[in-house]
Amino acid sequence: LPAMVSKGWGRVVFISSESARNIPADMIHYGVTKTAQLSLARVLAKYVAGSGVTVNSVLPGPTISDGFAEMLKDDVAKTGKSLEELAKAFVMTHRPSSVIQRAASVEEVANMVVYVCSPQASATSGAA
Repeated sequence: LPAMVSKGWGRVVFISSESARNIPADMIHYGVTKTAQLSLARVLAKYVAGSGVTVNSVLPGPTISDGFAEMLKDDVAKTGKSLEELAKAFVMTHRPSSVIQRAASVEEVANMVVYVCSPQASATSGAA
């Protein structure tokens, strides 16, 4: 961070979770740590304000990552349903407050990270 500030440009991105804003009852420990990340990102953004460095948090919901696919692989084999179908059912059952009503792809999350790291996001700092 000090090197970025001295150069007058840099990007810090925390991968948090929508669980930081809507802590699931079955994952309180996870939600609390993600909420702490948001607070840290915000204070760091204030610390580097005006330096050309931005600090932001990306808050994906359930995402079809390798770990998520591994968790559902037996269900895919048993039911013959696609991973995407089972992921959507998981979201609707366990995270019904999801505003996209499905799991995200890793590419969708990566695209958001690419954006907040780009020069186009220079006016966005301290955001979640």
